[in-house]
Amino acid sequence: MADQPARKRPATRRTKTGGPHGVSRLPGLTIDSYNLAIPDPDGEGFLGDRASQTAFREVLDTVRKMHATGKDPFGRTRSDELSKKDIDLVLLGGDADASHVTHLAIEEYARRLVHVVQCFRAQPSWSEVKRIVIGGGMPEGQFGKLAIRRAQRMLRGARSGVSLCVLSHDPDEGGLIGWTQLLPARFRRSDAFLAVDVGGTNIRCGIVEPRLDRSADGAKARVIESMQWRHADDDPDRGEAIARLAAMLNGLSAFSRTIGLRLAPFVGIACPGQIEPDGRIPQGAQNLPGDWEAPFDLPRELTRRLDRIGGRAPVVAMHNDAVVQGLSERPRMRAATRWGVLTIGTGLGNASFTNLRG
Repeated sequence: MADQPARKRPATRRTKTGGPHGVSRLPGLTIDSYNLAIPDPDGEGFLGDRASQTAFREVLDTVRKMHATGKDPFGRTRSDELSKKDIDLVLLGGDADASHVTHLAIEEYARRLVHVVQCFRAQPSWSEVKRIVIGGGMPEGQFGKLAIRRAQRMLRGARSGVSLCVLSHDPDEGGLIGWTQLLPARFRRSDAFLAVDVGGTNIRCGIVEPRLDRSADGAKARVIESMQWRHADDDPDRGEAIARLAAMLNGLSAFSRTIGLRLAPFVGIACPGQIEPDGRIPQGAQNLPGDWEAPFDLPRELTRRLDRIGGRAPVVAMHNDAVVQGLSERPRMRAATRWGVLTIGTGLGNASFTNLRG
């Protein structure tokens, strides 16, 4: 999911209301911050790096070296090469020593996650955040779920007033479904729209059916078709990546016509980094294929490659991937005044929100 940006000035909300890209205000809600980069006081990176999936694997490596009493339960495979399934199999079906090593790593990672949560809540844009959604790839593994539950117990024991919950959608779909909340009013009568979730490893495209006639708050939105390209395996340059992305979207558009879906001429793109009102990315996109940072103009370059939808050139809108994933949970956060999202992937994506009353 979201990757940490290169070390530059911290980014909080800098967008305007009403534009197609990086909006900061929706009816009944404000997006208070995203891509918040807190420098690590004890290192050269960011504080969020301590709670990334990369960090968990570093912790696991350390524990394996220090605490294994017999044969290393993972053999000679480095922790950063282990799949989630590899770790889960040792956790759920390994011997006592293997289970002990894995639980020690989970415990230490949970402490780090709690520390990161507490540091984020000390920031003005995260003050009074009471509920935090955990997204990204970490909760997909049993070890990730255990670590999050353990962190929740630690926060409860500290009487922090914070509750953690795991994204209710598949994280691959949350980064698409969240665009339902950002869909411009003029497109809300359509049957479906196209959405994209871009990361440092994969690009996912999907057809999202908002089903606003069944639930006006977007709670019934769903992905009805999708495709994924693991671009990290192909190492494309920027031009190749944009051409492939356009081809995927045009293919989904053609599929919509085939099954009789009335598709809105709209494409929402979620990606790491700070999103300016003109759709450019001044920082945080350096891990995308070919480097998409400004002055590169993705909306313009993509639009000219897209087929017309219903006789109209599609509107391409951009926002941060943590924001979009967080917005997929908006219907379930109605009782919260202030809430946030942390997407745990290679790095740590983040966003905070306020529900407006009245």
